[in-house]
Amino acid sequence: MSRGAKIALYSVAGVVAVLVLGVALLLNFDWNRAKPWISSHVSTATGRAFAINGKLALTWHAPQGEQGWRGWVPWPRLAAHDVVFGNPDWAHDPVMARAREVTFSISPLPLLNKKIVIPSLALDAPELSLQRLDDGRNNWTFGSKGGQSKWQFELQRLILNKGTIRLQDAIKHAKLKADINTLDDGGKENYRLGWRVAGTYNDEEVSGQGRAGGVLSLQKQNLQYPVDASVRIGKTSIDAKGTLTDPRQLVALDLQLKIASVSMAQLYPIIGVVLPETRPFMTEGRLHGSPGPHGGNWVYENFTGKMGASDLSGSLHYRGREGRHEERPLLEGTVASSFLNFNDLSPLIGADSAASRKERGSKTVQPPDKVLPVESFRAERWNSIDADVQFSGRKIVRKEELPIDDLVTRIHLRDGVISLAPLKFGIAGGNLVSNITLNGKSKPVKAELKLSARHMKLRQLFPVLQSQQAATLGEINGDAALTASGNSIAELLATSDGEIKAVINQGTMSKLLLEKMGLNIGSIIVTQMFGDKPVQINCAATDFVVNKGIMHAQAFVVDTADATIHVTGNINLAKEQLAMMIYPDTKGVRLISLRSPLHLDGTFKKPKVGIDKGTVALKAGSAIALGALAPVAAALIPLVNVGPGEKSECGMLLAQATAKPVAPTASRKSENTSGK
Repeated sequence: MSRGAKIALYSVAGVVAVLVLGVALLLNFDWNRAKPWISSHVSTATGRAFAINGKLALTWHAPQGEQGWRGWVPWPRLAAHDVVFGNPDWAHDPVMARAREVTFSISPLPLLNKKIVIPSLALDAPELSLQRLDDGRNNWTFGSKGGQSKWQFELQRLILNKGTIRLQDAIKHAKLKADINTLDDGGKENYRLGWRVAGTYNDEEVSGQGRAGGVLSLQKQNLQYPVDASVRIGKTSIDAKGTLTDPRQLVALDLQLKIASVSMAQLYPIIGVVLPETRPFMTEGRLHGSPGPHGGNWVYENFTGKMGASDLSGSLHYRGREGRHEERPLLEGTVASSFLNFNDLSPLIGADSAASRKERGSKTVQPPDKVLPVESFRAERWNSIDADVQFSGRKIVRKEELPIDDLVTRIHLRDGVISLAPLKFGIAGGNLVSNITLNGKSKPVKAELKLSARHMKLRQLFPVLQSQQAATLGEINGDAALTASGNSIAELLATSDGEIKAVINQGTMSKLLLEKMGLNIGSIIVTQMFGDKPVQINCAATDFVVNKGIMHAQAFVVDTADATIHVTGNINLAKEQLAMMIYPDTKGVRLISLRSPLHLDGTFKKPKVGIDKGTVALKAGSAIALGALAPVAAALIPLVNVGPGEKSECGMLLAQATAKPVAPTASRKSENTSGK
């Protein structure tokens, strides 16, 4: 053998001997002596106190996922007992985590670059305390001591066994405790952990349970982590099943989500989205998206559900402030109801029953003598989000006396201002279109209402009259414009200013109804004995001027072939009081006629109709009625011929009254007097 070959052989043998000696030393080395070194370097890399108070043992294993020569370098696996990991200096509790046993691998090659890479960390009986302050600081973000260390720390996977996790979050007002157990059924559906949670969230009681995967990948963003949870927060229950990607950052979430509560408004403290007060509801659909520092991007699509006795369906898209110049997130989408029970809309304005208000958590007590809702708006929430949501009720389920067929509106919320533009009702064969604006930036809330009613059929508007033999025909057209300020429906109406006007043309109505209004007792008896018949309406017109919540009847006239009814007086919306006088003037001879005006007074809750017994009515007649109508007739005429080519008796009478007010003649006066 040549001298060179001998040198090579001795060199190889020497290297092998050194390796064998090194392996022997590593296998027989008392690694407990290395605890101070390990604790010091982990503490330096993380900026936290770290200690191994129990035994430390070492084993070796083949690396996973390494290619080439790196796959031949064995990784050490350390098993440490009684491990304690500290909190940052600002935390009240010095300990963030402790575990009965911690098993972790170390990738040796990154140590050459002063980087501690732990491919997997398994915690047995861990006690983990997570904390976040209201300024955003949290104890799960690591940094080196003084920020000057060249050592870096990277944890790739976390494996949990039975233990406890506590969370105190000042931003979310959360104080939660979760108990974790290893599931007995092993890897069924990839769920290895079961958990139970209890505590408070935004001052609401929290309870729940669920299942989750046993391994959390903290580095691979494409690895899906399975979750299955059922949680109750206050009066709201949430069931979710699906996957999340990168649990550390919540890169993506894809869940089948079911939500139920006593009112949609109950979701505001949980998700921060302004929703209206409703009947108890339940929805179920797919939620997918990703969170972010300003709300993230979420889609709740193809959901279905119930609200009270109504059904719901639709899709909603929530966009956080990321990528938007506005200061608020945006909620967009469509919501529809194929069968909408009109009573289910009453909580929107606080008009539901006391039992319903108590169930949804409202502390407002409706006065027993008041009809108008006094529940306050939650305007302080309106500036938290912008919204553009289309809502439609395709078929309205309602009482017979409320002939509403469908409902369509577009809900806009921007910069604290809510608008329903437009709010359309299909009602009584016609339509009722309104634009409503509520400015939540004003204190109190300022409101504007513009309303237009067209082609509403008397036959459908008063279906109770159809039970009589005489049919009720004709149309109602009207307009309203109001402004107001207040923090409830009652306050808004109590401060309202504006005008309300309407006309009926080309119609007929029950003669029996007119006879009862005219108190013609004999004719009532005859009519009831021999049957009713329709009476032609020449003109019916109303014009109310509203000033500081008081509706004054500037004109209120019904003129028919058989009678003229003239109404005067006021309606006090603030006090909910009526003060009206009804003057019926019959045309022709009646068997018996009290010929006295009627009082309509009392409250909205308990209206009263009575006879003026102290005076004898001086009937004005149809000419006087139209004469009184003349000052406002010009404003009412546009409501009459709303369709092309229509002819209107009411329109001609209004035009006549506008052109030349008619005064009562002597013959008419004598006729009225003789008929007393």
